[in-house]
Amino acid sequence: MIKQSLKLFASYVVAATTVLALDVAQAHAVGDIGQGASSARGEDQPIDLFGDMGVFSKISSVLLFIVGAIAVIMIVIGGLRYVISGGDSSQVQAAKNTILYALVGVIVAILAYAAVNFVINSFVPSDGTSSSYGASTR
Repeated sequence: MIKQSLKLFASYVVAATTVLALDVAQAHAVGDIGQGASSARGEDQPIDLFGDMGVFSKISSVLLFIVGAIAVIMIVIGGLRYVISGGDSSQVQAAKNTILYALVGVIVAILAYAAVNFVINSFVPSDGTSSSYGASTR
């Protein structure tokens, strides 16, 4: 019984010492969480996630470029299929469908880009004031 009480008392002393050591370490810490997050950010990482130079804008621009390039390639392939179809109605229809689906893909990509920009602009304040909206160090 005394051994258990001694073990319990020792565990309380260790816990209290740990809490006290953490409090002392926290009292000597310099800065706040924002400064810690900005010091952890790499040099080539953007400060903002949103905005003209934000991560989301760059990603959506790259994806729109890729989709546009693929759509142009598919339109060219559809045109070539149309030209070399030789009057075969099934090949002509397949070529027309390729062109149609490529154009639909371009339209969907443009609408998706517009939707992403709308959402991004809803997070970024438009009055030009400095704010922490979208800051990666938040």
